[in-house]
Amino acid sequence: MASSSKAAQVRIAPSILAADFAQLGEEVCAVAAAGADWIHIDVMDGHFVPNITIGPGVVKALRPHCDLPFDVHLMISPVDCMIAPFAEAGADIISLHPEAGPHLHRSLQTIRGLGKRAGVVLNPATPITVIDEVMDMVDLVLVMSVNPGFGGQEFIESQLYKIAELRARIDAHMAAGGQSIDLEVDGGIDRETAPRAIAAGANVLVAGTATFRGGPDAYAENITAMRGSG
Repeated sequence: MASSSKAAQVRIAPSILAADFAQLGEEVCAVAAAGADWIHIDVMDGHFVPNITIGPGVVKALRPHCDLPFDVHLMISPVDCMIAPFAEAGADIISLHPEAGPHLHRSLQTIRGLGKRAGVVLNPATPITVIDEVMDMVDLVLVMSVNPGFGGQEFIESQLYKIAELRARIDAHMAAGGQSIDLEVDGGIDRETAPRAIAAGANVLVAGTATFRGGPDAYAENITAMRGSG
């Protein structure tokens, strides 16, 4: 289990993919009140991944309900044409997959040019080296510890090595005077896998099923347990 000092630095980003979509505004308010740090919004197009979720209109509708950072994960292709609509809708962090567009550097420039934090998402089979030439443009690296497209999947153990390798690269980058970069993990995060992801070097955990399990009365306990301070 992580130490209390390290746990205090860990951010929890509940994925609304596991929320009650009939009460989405209320669910976002409930997890914010329960201690969430960010709100993670999974955007799927039924093409890049085999599922369809939400568009910019839902993000815009949720924005007045919550002042936490909106962490928007774009699982769509082509992705470039949708960056500005999500930025305008209220996203604070916009993350995309290198495979979703032809020019990763240009896509990250676009996100930053809109005043948003830029993230790169690494699927289980995507090599770490994909970020080497864009490290100076990245504010967040998101490691997918499941294959993207569905909630409730089991954590892929091999991604712990990737998290540790990325932590070493990020720390070296920051020690050399580079910008701060968050290391986020998404997929199969729960009370058992969260401390292992933290120990490997993650400082942001995305959790859908494990956050929303048990209803609103359980959200605070769920979040505290995953943060590692319980």
